[in-house]
Amino acid sequence: MKLLREGVILKEKNSGWGRTLIEFVVMLVVVVVAVQLLVKFVVSKDIVSGPSMQTTLENGDRLYSLRHKQVKRDDIVVIDAPDDPGALYIKRVIGMPGDTISFKNNVLYLNGKKTNEPYLDRAFAKKEIAAYASKQGLDPNSINFTINFNIATWPSTKSETVPKDSYFVMGDNRLISKDSRSFGFVKKNKVQSVVVWRYWPLNQMKIF
Repeated sequence: MKLLREGVILKEKNSGWGRTLIEFVVMLVVVVVAVQLLVKFVVSKDIVSGPSMQTTLENGDRLYSLRHKQVKRDDIVVIDAPDDPGALYIKRVIGMPGDTISFKNNVLYLNGKKTNEPYLDRAFAKKEIAAYASKQGLDPNSINFTINFNIATWPSTKSETVPKDSYFVMGDNRLISKDSRSFGFVKKNKVQSVVVWRYWPLNQMKIF
């Protein structure tokens, strides 16, 4: 170790392996504690399970998300599952506090205005509708990828607007996703983290 004293570099006498080992152990403990605190209070590593966020996220995708990050519309968030204590869901924020929300003929209306959903894969939606219609013996033209509804009259919400400190969330795979349409609004304090980076698979790395 080098000591600086009034601009002069002095070489400290070698104190032996004992002190070096102690310093290494202390440094290792500090690093481990720092990483644990970082994971607990700042960063979360998550693995996607299930197809409800297809095609944005696939089963097995590995993500980093940030805790305590301010939530914005269209963010992908990890939430405490309202209907399954101890479980976590990953969904997209569609409605912010104060918003009115309705869907008609696969079009999202936010506060009365048509709103694009560029994160949805239309080709995937068409394929999923065809498969669902075939399985149910229905005409695919009679099926919407996102069912028509209005939060003011929907059974799980029945509110003119998204309440204060709450969000309306949905999965991108609308035909199968369990989301606010079934379990209602999500409280702000039930949002665990906001997804910021998919790091696996390597060829699908993406910053959100």
